[in-house]
Amino acid sequence: MSIGIYGSSNLTLDTKGRIVIPARYRELLRASCEGEMIITKDPQYPALIIYPGKLWKEISQKFEALGGLNQKVRSIQWKILGNASVTDFEVGERMTLLIPQILREFADLTLKENVALVGMGSKFELWNLDNWEKKQSGLQIKGEDLIEDLPMSLEEIPF
Repeated sequence: MSIGIYGSSNLTLDTKGRIVIPARYRELLRASCEGEMIITKDPQYPALIIYPGKLWKEISQKFEALGGLNQKVRSIQWKILGNASVTDFEVGERMTLLIPQILREFADLTLKENVALVGMGSKFELWNLDNWEKKQSGLQIKGEDLIEDLPMSLEEIPF
């Protein structure tokens, strides 16, 4: 389910660990965030995934319904569900989003530094700007954990 979140922006993480979501996404988020944004770890890269509330409800239910006996499934459940931070989010003039410290550390995001906010159709990815530029150049980055041979149950979830 794509809602039309595309493009990338270089933003600054402020002194309190917040980013300002660009105004061009205001109307798209008004229909999809339902007062919440959820931030969690990317299962393969040292980056964060930011889900509007409506999409998160669908995705989290699919992850919760999976069995936990398969090691790969369980590992991704831990990363996605076990690290999710539900944040109140108001779609308005200044759309600020607080990135929790533990998630900033995972993605190597530094206060007062530039970060890359990447629109991925129905969600955002938030990257350390240097790591994002390396990935755009086809380079590997520290902390990358590409998962091979995903179980079919995971391949069907649009995370």
